[in-house]
This record gives sequence, structure tokens and C-alpha cells, in this order.
Amino acid sequence: MVDGSLGEALGDAEVVGALARSGRAVSLSAAIATASAADVDEIDAARGREYALLSALLARAPDRSLLERLADLSGDSSPLGAVHAALAQAARRTNAARVEREYLHLFIGLGRGELLPYGSYYLSGFLHERPLARLRAHLARLGIERTEGQAEPEDHAAILCEIMAGLANGALPATAGADREVFEQHLAPWIGRFFADLERAEAADFYRSVGALGRTLIEIEAAAFALAKDADGAFQKEQRR
Repeated sequence: MVDGSLGEALGDAEVVGALARSGRAVSLSAAIATASAADVDEIDAARGREYALLSALLARAPDRSLLERLADLSGDSSPLGAVHAALAQAARRTNAARVEREYLHLFIGLGRGELLPYGSYYLSGFLHERPLARLRAHLARLGIERTEGQAEPEDHAAILCEIMAGLANGALPATAGADREVFEQHLAPWIGRFFADLERAEAADFYRSVGALGRTLIEIEAAAFALAKDADGAFQKEQRR
């Protein structure tokens, strides 16, 4: 699902650092360490790395160190391999100052950026609406909350990717299937559209490749979760016979 250099490319990059469980903050670097140290399925660890990369890139503009590591990514003939190669090429043709300006135009701007990466906005047209309340209630059931002082709401795309990274690689312990529930209820209804908008955004250059990575991952995840649900349904039907 992902070439082996992705973990190296991430290095010690940090996401929002928005999550806490049982009083312990969970950062991207902690999530990567957990994924490599714990008994985590190889595919789930790879999924965690993809989400962690997206979270890091959506939380803030990449610095020179991260751009240099991304430039060394290699790709293959798979859909994710192709977008990894495109991301590496985009990282090689930009620099930290340029991508920081791009990030500001896309997500901050004067008053607001070109894009608003929030679930509530995409689902209701407004910020801090019912989609955010439903997400917070769901996270509370999982024992996950924002760290103190975190300004962004939990439906920010970077934070949702951080949540999925932690659920996939075990950094956020949860019952089996929790990642599928969070994905289907809080990401699938909108985040694919956000990534497609990012690919087409007027201010996007480097971030077009980030949008392509996100869109491709979401498509793969949606298909995989649908297959898993069909398999579960078939098994339960067989058990009732």
C-alpha cells in the first residue's frame, strides 16, 4: 500500500498534536513509534503512515527538512505509488518559503483562505455546526479529546487524519472497527470533496499533489471498508442459517 520510504520521509514531523487520551497527548511522532514497536498489522501501519503524512501537511506548511525527505519518496505502478511519485516531484520543484505562502493563501488568507478544511462547513455550509457536535460525541465515546489549548475544532481535516492515523496504527486504542465507524460517519461524507477541491484550487501548486494523495487514499479506504462490511454481512447471514 505504501513504499517503505514513507516512514523515513515523515521522520519527526508533527501534526496538530490535537488529541489526548487518558490525559496523554498523542502526536504524529508518537503514533509512528507505536506503529513500529507494537504488534500492528502491516497494512494498518501503512494506512497510519498515509494518514499521518496528510495530517502533517494539512496542519502546517512543510519545512525544508520535510520537503527534502518528501523529495526522496519513490513510487510504483499502484495508485498510491503514483501519487507518492507526484508528491516527490512537487517537493523537488518548490521550497519552504514558497510552500508557506501557498499554505497561507489556501487555508488562512486575509479573513479566510481559499478553502475551509472543516467537516461542518462542507456538510452544512457553516462552521461549528451539528457535524462537529456529532463528531465530538463519537470521540467522547472512544475516550478521545482535544489537548488543552488546541484552537482548531476536531472536524479540521488535519485532525481527522490524525485520528485515523492513531486508530489505524494503535496509538489510539479502540475497539475493532472503530476506524471504519469514524471514517464512514465523519470523513466519507465530505473529505473526498475537500481533497478534490484542493487539487483544483487556484492557489495550489505543491498542494495539488497533497489533494491527489488524500483523494486517492480516501477512495481506497472507502472501497476497502465497503468490502469488509459486505464480508461481515455475508458471514452473519451464514451464521443465522
